[in-house]
Amino acid sequence: MSDSGSLINKNTSNNLLRRDVRFLGHILGEVLVHQGGNELLAIVEQIREMSKNLRAQYSHEMYAEFKETINSLAPDKRHQVIRAFAIYFQLINIAEQNHRIRRKRDYERSAGENVQPGSIEDVVRDLKHQAIPAAQVQDMIQGISLELVMTAHPTEASRRVVLDIHQRIANDMMELDNPSLTFREREQLRTNLLGEVVTLWQTDELRDRKPTVIDEVQNGMYYFDETLFDVLPEVYQELERCLHKYYPEESWHVPVYMKFGSWIGGDRDGNPSVTSDVTWETLTMHRELALQKYAELLQDFIKHMSFSKNIVEVTQELLDAVEHDRKHVKLSNADEVWRNDKEPYRIKVSYMIEKIQQSGNSRVNPLQKYNNPDEFLADLKIIERSLRNHYADFIADTYVTKLIRQVELFGFHLASLDVRQHSKEHEAAMTEILAKMSICPDYSALGENEKIELLSSLLNEQRPITSPYMNYSESTQECLNVYRVVKKAQQEFGRQCISSYLISMTQGASDLLEVLVFGKEAGLYRHEQDGSVVCTLQSVPLFETIDDLHAAPDIMRTLYKIPAYRNSLISTNHLQEIMLGYSDSNKDGGVITANWELRVALRSITEAAKEFGVKLKFFHGRGGALGRGGMPLNRSILAQPADTVGGGIKITEQGEVLSSRYSLKGIAYRSLEQATSALITAALNGRNPQAEQIEPQWEEIMKDISEQAQTKYQDLIFRDPDFMTFFKESTPLPEVGELNIGSRPSKRKGSDRFEDLRAIPWVFAWTQSRYLLPAWYASGSGLYSYYQGKPENLTVLQEMYQNWSFFRSLIDNLQMALAKADLLIAKEYGNMIKDNAIAERIFNLIKDEYDRTSDLILMITGQQEILDNVPVIQESIRLRNPYVDPLSYLQVQLISELRAQRELNEDDALLLREVLLTINGIAAGLRNTG
Repeated sequence: MSDSGSLINKNTSNNLLRRDVRFLGHILGEVLVHQGGNELLAIVEQIREMSKNLRAQYSHEMYAEFKETINSLAPDKRHQVIRAFAIYFQLINIAEQNHRIRRKRDYERSAGENVQPGSIEDVVRDLKHQAIPAAQVQDMIQGISLELVMTAHPTEASRRVVLDIHQRIANDMMELDNPSLTFREREQLRTNLLGEVVTLWQTDELRDRKPTVIDEVQNGMYYFDETLFDVLPEVYQELERCLHKYYPEESWHVPVYMKFGSWIGGDRDGNPSVTSDVTWETLTMHRELALQKYAELLQDFIKHMSFSKNIVEVTQELLDAVEHDRKHVKLSNADEVWRNDKEPYRIKVSYMIEKIQQSGNSRVNPLQKYNNPDEFLADLKIIERSLRNHYADFIADTYVTKLIRQVELFGFHLASLDVRQHSKEHEAAMTEILAKMSICPDYSALGENEKIELLSSLLNEQRPITSPYMNYSESTQECLNVYRVVKKAQQEFGRQCISSYLISMTQGASDLLEVLVFGKEAGLYRHEQDGSVVCTLQSVPLFETIDDLHAAPDIMRTLYKIPAYRNSLISTNHLQEIMLGYSDSNKDGGVITANWELRVALRSITEAAKEFGVKLKFFHGRGGALGRGGMPLNRSILAQPADTVGGGIKITEQGEVLSSRYSLKGIAYRSLEQATSALITAALNGRNPQAEQIEPQWEEIMKDISEQAQTKYQDLIFRDPDFMTFFKESTPLPEVGELNIGSRPSKRKGSDRFEDLRAIPWVFAWTQSRYLLPAWYASGSGLYSYYQGKPENLTVLQEMYQNWSFFRSLIDNLQMALAKADLLIAKEYGNMIKDNAIAERIFNLIKDEYDRTSDLILMITGQQEILDNVPVIQESIRLRNPYVDPLSYLQVQLISELRAQRELNEDDALLLREVLLTINGIAAGLRNTG
């Protein structure tokens, strides 16, 4: 695996990246020889060379020889070959991530000469150059808001232990850049890396069981522990540094504008394993980690707090706080109190450590612990003020200010947990409860208006609708328990721990009212004595399908007209959160239609809210893959219409996106600073609606393109009787379901209907088979419906691409999808379809659409080849593909053998294992799962 340098763009700026790829390739080669002998390395090299040559100059003879080489591998060697290619891509991905960190550091070393594009300094400097006054910048900073929400959606194919090995390899590779290393130290690093790659080779990439929900919670917390707890406050520090630098006359303290939330342990839609008990355990684990981090930081504080009263004058406020703790806080170990009475900071921190360690312990006196983060903050600020009083500002800035920011960001709850459930579950529970109380014999049979009237009356009444003396079905009891846990959690962990309840498949105003009625039963929606309403849990609709998006504005108008519902918004200062689903809208209508309908929905839902004086926070349910709305974080922020971001943005971060963005501190920092830059840019654009002028006719053109694309898409997906046969037999869909990558089932209700197939395995399967169909199919037909071969219409499309950011982003995402797709390899998967006529007919339909889409995009962009506008990515994809090809050919062969055995009611665990290994390898090679 030593000829790895060719995988990287030959641009001279990438010399160090090429060096790292070559270095890691040599190490893997050594490991292959060490573990499998020269024969293994020779086979891997032969297959790699044949694959490259086949790509470079295809011939039928070469193809036949390549297939014969693949097919003739003995099972033991085949297994090793698969793993060699899969691990090779893991190492390449590490090298590329490290290079991103290296480039960031290079920019910082040349600070004053070059400012990295997309950095915080870049955007703040730009504000200054545009003569934006400090008062306006202050106002903008106060108004921006971003919440990144981790989800447990099963798209991370790698095990945690494998990601840990990756991190150690990445750290050693970064250390190789240290110019002060001696020859011996470099040799030791190389030995360490050989050991890590051997460990990777001998570590099972596949899980032997599905992860539990608590496993998933721990995986999500890993990123807080390893990177986010430190990196997130550093982003805030950088923003304040740049604001002070370019606006020195102003005093700056940046409010909390960016934080993390989570669905893991709260998302019960289609996952019966997420119970109210699991949600409570999740919140407890979150608090334990936050308190553990604070205790560790305070332990470190003591080392730096040796200031003596013999030399400095500390504040009386600090001395009084120490005396208060002496009287009321009993240390678990009396020896832990600092015995030098002249060092009051160390004494104070000793008591603070005790109080942090006792926080959450209901058995101790409230004075023995911190009952909430505000009490902890108060002590930290006492220390900060005292330090500044005797001019120890550097210590205050280095240690105390950062910890204060961490407490502001993470509190004692670490991350806000969202609860999600399907609307039909609420309806079923409500039907049972109202029937048992003789309020309504069959709630589910009521029309929408009748439901609204009944639910509104229930919200306005003080009486409960449940009784502790009644027996309810298990599902209804669990539904009620969730709300009781939320109430208990808000009392125990603070209101921030859970404040949003998301309703999947929202199809009417009654879906949101049901959640409020259940909340009222637990005291989350209550009438005060003065007649006011306090609501501490917001109903958040999730609009997912195209039909749902169309219905959304009128659903929200209906809600805003209901006094009982409007009263619930008083507690949020009339801010309504609304979630839009990118995955199901794409699965439902195709990529062009989903993007257009989401844009239209954003605008129309915003207009509906303005009519009633309601502000909106949009929650964008993006996946990692292009077919699920995936794109870099900063681009996903800038992709929103500027006038729809005023109330804040939430975005899901899921699956492999978490490890690719947040497993390394340097990458995490860069991603979050780019997000900050994008937020400020979006805020500036929102204040300047003339920033992008688009022709009114363009939106009409786009509407027609969308309608034609949707028809083309649904003709194949929904109306072609053979499509599901083609999809299931020519992709590894069934086998993907056997990867133990998530606790949630891949299908709703265990159904085989397309409508009940989740969007993640839908995209995952198409990515594995190299079609990437959800990310581009029907786009060409939609675009051609306007073009019609007319030069004047092509000119309009070209103008739209040049001058309309929405259209340009859409076209460029299509380019990325087309570049990653490979129909030459995809055709191989057609060999698994039993009916050759179906295989040939539908493949040709897809191939024709691929060619049509590619041709039109080149005409619109004026490029010679797809992705000419991003040559580095173009070259990377072009040179990665031949290395993924052997895994694809092997996957087709292995799946064919496995399915043939299963038709005979036989099975082969080793064969299945090899199939799953190819899935992992292709995911690493394409850097995408679902």
